[in-house]
Amino acid sequence: ISGYSLVIQARDSGTPPLSSSVTVNVDISDVNDNGPVFTPANYTAVIQENKPVGTSILQLVVTDKDSFHNGPPFTFTILTGNEEEEFTLDPHGVLRSAVIFKHMVATEYVLCVQAKDSGKPQQVSHTYVQVRVIEESIHKPTAIPLEIFIVTMEDDFPGGVIGKIHATDQDVYDVLTYTLKSEQKSLFKVNNHDGKIIALGGLDNGKYVLNVSVSDGRFQVPIDVVVHVEQLLQEMLQNTVTIRFENVSPEDFVGLHMHGFRRTLRNAVLSQKQDSLHIISIQPVAGSSQLDMLFAVQMHNGGFYKPAFLIQKLTNARRHLENVIRISAILEKNCSGLDCQEQHCEQSLSIDSHSLMTYSTARISFVCPRFYRNVRCMC
Repeated sequence: ISGYSLVIQARDSGTPPLSSSVTVNVDISDVNDNGPVFTPANYTAVIQENKPVGTSILQLVVTDKDSFHNGPPFTFTILTGNEEEEFTLDPHGVLRSAVIFKHMVATEYVLCVQAKDSGKPQQVSHTYVQVRVIEESIHKPTAIPLEIFIVTMEDDFPGGVIGKIHATDQDVYDVLTYTLKSEQKSLFKVNNHDGKIIALGGLDNGKYVLNVSVSDGRFQVPIDVVVHVEQLLQEMLQNTVTIRFENVSPEDFVGLHMHGFRRTLRNAVLSQKQDSLHIISIQPVAGSSQLDMLFAVQMHNGGFYKPAFLIQKLTNARRHLENVIRISAILEKNCSGLDCQEQHCEQSLSIDSHSLMTYSTARISFVCPRFYRNVRCMC
């Protein structure tokens, strides 16, 4: 307990008795009676041969139960095992290489490390660090090409994570890093450690080919990443149809079904090859395992097919579409639960372009805005 707060009252013997109160705060000062604690108590680390000088090998984690002025900052010292000065230990507890290690020269080092706290008198603790030197990487990383589709309203893309590169390496101890060619960093970024791709705001309509590479420290492998950006027109939203799928997650639809269903859907609803199919958004139906896909079809002359025409085409081709994925319903208007006839139901669709949903798989990623339906009776 670091302190107590007491309220003390003094009362006299008069009639009536009078009294007064005062608060007394008692602070318990800390003495340095706890030493630093290593977590874990001892360490095992690995470094590959031929890694450059200064390579990070291990981060020591130290805590102290005393108050802050009797705990950190800690002073770290290698007491034994570093007679040839192969290692350095910085003030933050990061163990680094001071030489280029060779597996044929030595395969293991055992260091005794001391941590000293900032109290008076100082308390010390010790840990042992076993460092194994292993052969350098012999396998190149392998990475899966990634294709990303972004749907956004005109000039209103807020930016964010749009996908993730999936890469592996057969060398167990390899640490993979990801880099993006410098001239593309004005529009995109790649997280060096986990391969997440981030798009900055304001992307224009079009196709972007990113020069991304993954490295294990010895081998560097290029990865094909293609980003397609499609900007929605306001007129599209007035001519949309929704297909509702049964028992499918957004990620499964994107990764397993979207390409095949898009192809089948084009054959079903396009009157001419020059017409364009636009998948505007996909999102789960709240409280169910269903999934809604919102789309519109643009004619080659610039206009859009009316929803009633598309629904007729879809109804005729439903059996072929369900060869790809099971369909629950085809919706122009979603008026369930309203007490009015279908022809008197009015629906408006709104898009929240700042609330993006990213459905990412190893090979394909789909980024789209959230949409909302508003329905009302006109009877």
